[in-house]
Parts: sequence; C-alpha cells; structure tokens
Amino acid sequence: MIENDYVGLWKRCLQMIHDNVPETTFKTWFEPIVPLKYEDKALTIGVPSPFFYEFLEDKFAELLRATLNKQIGEGTRLMYSVLTDKTNQISVNLEGTNRSSAVPASGVIRDGNKAPNPMKAPAPQDLDPHLNPNYNFDNFIKGASEFSRTVGETVAKNPAKTFNPLFLYGPSGVGKTHLTNAIGTRIKELYPEKRVLYVSAHLLQVQYTDSVRTNNYNSFMKFYQNIDVLIVDDIQEFAGLSKTQNTFFHIFNHLHQNGKQLILTSDRAPVMLQGMEERMLTRFKWGLVAELEKPDKELRKNILRNKIHRDGLNIPERVINYIAENVNESVRELEGIINSLLAQSILFKREIDMDLAQLIIKKAVRIIENKPLDIDTIITKVCEHYKLDESVLHSKSRKREVVQIRQMAMFLAKKHTDISASKIGHLIGNRDHATVLHACKIMKDLVEVNKEVKEEVEKIEASFRVR
Repeated sequence: MIENDYVGLWKRCLQMIHDNVPETTFKTWFEPIVPLKYEDKALTIGVPSPFFYEFLEDKFAELLRATLNKQIGEGTRLMYSVLTDKTNQISVNLEGTNRSSAVPASGVIRDGNKAPNPMKAPAPQDLDPHLNPNYNFDNFIKGASEFSRTVGETVAKNPAKTFNPLFLYGPSGVGKTHLTNAIGTRIKELYPEKRVLYVSAHLLQVQYTDSVRTNNYNSFMKFYQNIDVLIVDDIQEFAGLSKTQNTFFHIFNHLHQNGKQLILTSDRAPVMLQGMEERMLTRFKWGLVAELEKPDKELRKNILRNKIHRDGLNIPERVINYIAENVNESVRELEGIINSLLAQSILFKREIDMDLAQLIIKKAVRIIENKPLDIDTIITKVCEHYKLDESVLHSKSRKREVVQIRQMAMFLAKKHTDISASKIGHLIGNRDHATVLHACKIMKDLVEVNKEVKEEVEKIEASFRVR
C-alpha cells in the first residue's frame, strides 16, 4: 500500500459509502471531508467542525470502520483533524471510535425505572443489552488488573462454563464498569443469540419497587429469569434492602441453576459487605472473586498515553510523568485531567505544557509533596492517631491495645518505606524481624476482612500526605 496515495484511498472509500447512504446524506456529510494523510495504518480526514465530527461518529462510525477495513485493510484506524477555530485555522486530532458492531450505540433508556415487560423483547435481537460499545477489551489497558481481564475474557468465551458467578470488586474508577461491559460486548459478538443485560443494582431495585407498586411483580421476575447473561453493577447498593435481596436471591438461583452467567461488581470484597444476607454472600463466592486494584504509576502513564493517542494530542513525556505522579486515585480522574487540559488548550489557544498541567492539577487534586516518608513520621502519626505516647510504643508493654498499635506502625513502615524488617523492628520497640513480619501478616489479613481496620489505615495514611 502506497502511503502517500491517501487521496486515491479515500476516493475508493467514498464510492462504497455512496452506495450505502442516500444522495442527500452523502453530499451533506461526506463530500465536505478532505483526506489529509495515510500512515501507520491510519487514515486522517479533515472535517469542518466539532459538530461535524460528533455527527459522523454518532451516525456513521460503523459504516466508516467497515469501509476502511474493506477498502484499505483490516485494522485500519480512522483519525479526524477537527477544525476548532476557523479564524486561526486551529485543528485538533481525534481518533475514531472503536465500537463493537454487536452492540448498538447507547441511547436514551425509556421507562428504565419501570418493571421490565418480557413481552417487549421476545427475541434476543430485540433486547437492548444497555452495554456501552466503547468499553471493550481492545481499549482496556493491562496492568495490575491483568488477572481480572484474563478471567473476563475466559468468561466471555465460555459463559456459565467456568467462573459463575464472576464477582469483581475494587474502588470507584478502577475499570469495573469497563471490564464488565467488555465481557458483555464480547459475548454478544460470539453468541448473538444470547440475551445479555447490563443493569445497575440501583436501577434493578427501582424496577423491583415499581413492579410491586404496579402489580407487575410476576412480569418483572419472568423478564429477569429469561436473561442468559446478567451483569449487575454496584451490588453493594442492595445492602440493608431485605426485600430486594430476597427477590434477587430467587433471580440468582434461577439463572445459576439453569446455566446462565452472572457477573457482579462491588466496591468491596464479599466478606466486607455489610447489611447483606449471609445466603447472598455465600452465593457471591460460588464462582470467582477477583480484585481490580488502583493503577500503579506505570499503568497510569500507559492509560494517559492511550487517552492522549485517542484524542490526538501532543503532550510531552515529562508532563505525562508529572500527571501520573500526582493523579493517582482512579482512571476516571486521569481521563478528566486530560479532558481539562484539552479544553484549556483550545480555549486559551496554548500548548499543553508543564505550566498548564500544574495549573489544572492544582485545581483538581491536592498535590502531595514528593518527600520520602520516614519511619519517625510514621511512628509519630500512628501515635497521634491513637493518642498514645511514643515511649509506650517502644516499651516492653504487652497490653493488647499497645501491641495492636505497634503492629499498625510496623505494617505501615514496611508498606511505605524501603527499610528492612530487622531495621523496622529495631526502631519500633526493639523487636526482631520475625515479629515485624508476623505483625505485617496480621495487619494485611485484617485490612482485607475488617472494614474498621481498613478505615483506620486509610485515615493514618491520609495524615502522611498532610505534611
């Protein structure tokens, strides 16, 4: 393929598009497009406005992708050069959406809070799965959650054959919604005959309440018991709702017994779910429980690079490093920073540089001074938190509460410093390395199963950052 023959390539694409859209549509939306370049398996086209770009992506993304794959080659990417300022001829480069053709673009959910009527969706193709086609495995960045991704792909290939239910947990913004949508989308691609449904726990609860109020409970149950793959997001929303839990218990049992796949997400592990019936918790653990962790620095940089590439931005590597260093809570937060940088860059007609990044981040997050955390600070903060004199921590006291505080200090010292266990033991109560390792194991186990202990750890760690 001759890369400089982009005009000829686009002419071939236009011929195919012309055969698939009305004449008026073709003249309005395709004739104004200008081919700009073809390189690295990416065709760049120029469009006259952001509205023009959004309309093409909303209405013709699938047609454009299919056309490029057929006329140029499988895997050809579409890039847009979007004119944002006609006066100064300023353009922004954006990558075309890589949507799955198996799932329709999300639209307005009508009567979403009503009890679902099984008669409205007699065939799988008539059921809106409520999946986001933009969330797929292709754009799910690998990292600490690679195990969860691998499990998700396994479930997608053979639903209800391996891990059923699949229970994914982790804090907000780490990719649970993305991964579950990717699983659902892949299942629809491989098994178009299956009824796949993504629903939030909150919406399911509202639907259940509405079904009782309108005397449509049986229809509600019949609808959900006919689903082949049920994805319920934020299952912790059922906590304390005994009637909703009871209803979902029967839905869960029916689907599981009939070989249907269940995928559930939560912000915490099943063992830490408060207000949930034991019989429900037991079922959550029948299949596989997998954690999605906060992205580490390297993964944050990869996520940023992927977002920057998709949006067609040019951001220096030192700026990427700075963002990854200071924005560390979630993927959503990272993407929000990039969106803010893009908006500010367009609005003020300036390049994205370190000064602009610092300005945006200063407003969005609290910058943590990049000072190494020392063991003296950890000891001080732990003792301040528990209102314990430091001398008591270092004493030979075997009182239970003192031992527990000492274990907390050892655990945090091992977690936040590079100091050896022997050195930590020497600096905290003159204990040996075995005592430190034992303390760390106890605390690690407690953090995983005890909500109160986990919150204590988080409060103390938060105090580290206010220095």
